[in-house]
Amino acid sequence: MTTENNPSQSQQSSRPGVSGVKHIIAIASGKGGVGKSTVAVNLAVALYRSGASVSLMDADIYGPSQPGMLGSTNAKPEIIGNFLKPVKKFGIDFISMGLLVDKDRPVIWRAPIAMKMIQQFIGSVLWGNLDYLLIDLPPGTGDVQLTLAQQASLTGAIIVTTPQQIAIGVAERGLHMLQTVKVPIVGIIENMSGFTCKHCGKVTAIFKEGGGKQMAQDLQVPFLGSIPLDPEIMMSGEDGLPVLDKETDSPVAQAFLKLAKKVKKTTEEIHSALSQMEPKNIHLSPEGNLLLTWPDGHEGFYTPYNLRLNCPCASCVDEDTGEKLLDPKQIPLDIKITGFNPVGRYGLAFSFSDGHNTGIYTFEKLSELCECEECKKKKRQDSFSV
Repeated sequence: MTTENNPSQSQQSSRPGVSGVKHIIAIASGKGGVGKSTVAVNLAVALYRSGASVSLMDADIYGPSQPGMLGSTNAKPEIIGNFLKPVKKFGIDFISMGLLVDKDRPVIWRAPIAMKMIQQFIGSVLWGNLDYLLIDLPPGTGDVQLTLAQQASLTGAIIVTTPQQIAIGVAERGLHMLQTVKVPIVGIIENMSGFTCKHCGKVTAIFKEGGGKQMAQDLQVPFLGSIPLDPEIMMSGEDGLPVLDKETDSPVAQAFLKLAKKVKKTTEEIHSALSQMEPKNIHLSPEGNLLLTWPDGHEGFYTPYNLRLNCPCASCVDEDTGEKLLDPKQIPLDIKITGFNPVGRYGLAFSFSDGHNTGIYTFEKLSELCECEECKKKKRQDSFSV
C-alpha cells in the first residue's frame, strides 16, 4: 500500500522504520509469567534458522528482558544520525529499553513518555528490509498494545498462555482486545505444556495441559502448538543463549522449529487475505479529493465533505444507537483533508481543515462511501429495486 498526502507519507519508504518489513507480529499475553518473552526470543531464532530475516522489538518499556535472554546486557545500539541501529545477536537484530539504560536503573516514566519511546522504536530504528519483525509486548491490554495496533501495521498477533484456567481467562481478554482493534490472530501457543523426564521419557502435566488448544477451539483461532516445560529453557534464558543455539535435537528445540513452520504458513495466509482488502494506492488529487486504488483495480473517489459528514467517531455517531450526532450545517462546504495516516492494516485516519481528526475509517466503510460514478449508479439501482 502506497500513500501520498504529505512529505512524511510520500517519503515513508525511504526512511528508517518498519516500511521495509513484510510481516510485523506481536507476541502477546494477558498476564505476566507465562514465558511470553522466552517464546518471542526462541521463535525469532527459529524463524531465522528457517531462512527468514528476523528482528525483535522489546516493547516492554518498564520490564525489558530481551538483553538478558540474548546475552547482550552490556551492548549499546549504535546511533547513526538521528536513528538507532539495533544490536545483532544470534542472527537477529533487536532493540530494547534495556539497551538504553543502565542494567540496574528503573524506568520511571508516565505513560505518554513511554508511548513516545514505542513510537521511536517503530519509526526511528534502522530495521531495514525484513521478513519478520516480532514485537514482544508487555502483559495486559494497555496503551502499548493500542499504540502498536494502530501505528505498526501488524500482520497479526500470537497469544502465549500456560494451560491453567486462570492464565487462559486472562489470555482470552488480551485476545479479544486485539480483535477489537482489528488485529488478526495468528494463533495461540501453549507454553509450559507438560514436563518430559529425560531419563524415562514420562510426561507429567505439572501445570495441566491442553488449555491453550481448547481455548483456540473455543475461540475459533489457530492453535500453533505446545512448548514443553523444560529446565533447559530456563537455563538458556539465564545463560543468554537461545535453546536452538545450545542444541537442535531436544524436544523443546524441535517444538520451536515446528512452531516457526506453522507461524510462517499462517502468517502468509493472513497477509494474503489482508492484501485483498487494503488499497494499493492512496493519494489526494490536485483538487483535494481522496483517490484510492483497490486490489480489484477499482478507482475509489471521495470528497472531503462526504468523508467528514460520515465520520464514524464517537462524537459524530452515537456508539449505542448508530444515530448521527453531527449537524451537516456545521461542516464548511469548502472543507479540506489536511492529512491522513494508515491505522493498522484496517483503515485510515483523517485530519480535516475544521480541526477534526478523531475518526477511524475502516476499509469496509470507505468501500461503502465511494462516490465514483460506477458506485453512484449501483446505489441508485439498489434504491430502485428495494
